[in-house]
Amino acid sequence: MHPPFRLDRPARLLTPVVVASPHSGRFYPARFLQASVLDEHAIRSSEDAFMDQLVAAAPGLGAPLLTAEYPRAYLDLNRSPDELDPAVIDGVGRVVQTPRISSGLGVVPRVVSNGRVIYRGKLKRAEAEARIAQIWHPYHGMLDSLMAEARAEFGQAVLLDFHSMPHEALDSVSRPGQRRPDVVLGDRFGASADGEILDALEDGFLSEGLCVIRNAPFAGAFVTQQYGRPSRGCHAVQIEIDRALYMDERRIQPNGNFDQMRGIITGVLDRVIASRPGRVPLAAE
Repeated sequence: MHPPFRLDRPARLLTPVVVASPHSGRFYPARFLQASVLDEHAIRSSEDAFMDQLVAAAPGLGAPLLTAEYPRAYLDLNRSPDELDPAVIDGVGRVVQTPRISSGLGVVPRVVSNGRVIYRGKLKRAEAEARIAQIWHPYHGMLDSLMAEARAEFGQAVLLDFHSMPHEALDSVSRPGQRRPDVVLGDRFGASADGEILDALEDGFLSEGLCVIRNAPFAGAFVTQQYGRPSRGCHAVQIEIDRALYMDERRIQPNGNFDQMRGIITGVLDRVIASRPGRVPLAAE
């Protein structure tokens, strides 16, 4: 079986920061593609393409990097394992209809971007449960372990959960005459992370000329809710970056700004890492 995740550890752990990219996986099983009504290009529309490459500097800065191998369209690691959608999984009884399940975005998604249906029919419940057992639990087991390791070493753990968003996702918060946001920081309205962490992230992106907003339209989902417990020294922030900044969304290819965006994210990571106990910024080394 293809591994559920990739873990890149630093040569030496220097920070309580843990970096993750749960939606950039691009291993699409042949059986999955055969069961879909979408072609191999359309099914990638919900993928946070290349985000793992944009945050690849994390281990060199002393932080572990955890990235998904399987795509979000196959299994969504930013959902609870019990968010089962009866409209796509056969044998699921009554469930609490959350907005995510209702919109087809449960742990086993029914749709990709723009509401496009993935499957011809329903999946057997055993298939859904196998994906959860073989991918969801190992990924979150490792993430939980990394957070516990950071907390044991530094007295706190800070999860930076990196995502990308379609350019049109910000249409609802963009106002005429105002600059369109480039980055959305989600901390569940202050519930999942210390404000100083959000300030460091925001200052880092602002210093590079990017426009940043908080919690609208993305405040964070399962991961920030599960791992963000500031009272226990555990913090989690969801970071959404406009895909148009670094890729051609239609072709799903990096654009001419890709290297620049990777450099910006590396600088932001270094800023946040330097703001936490454990190391000094590169500029001072």
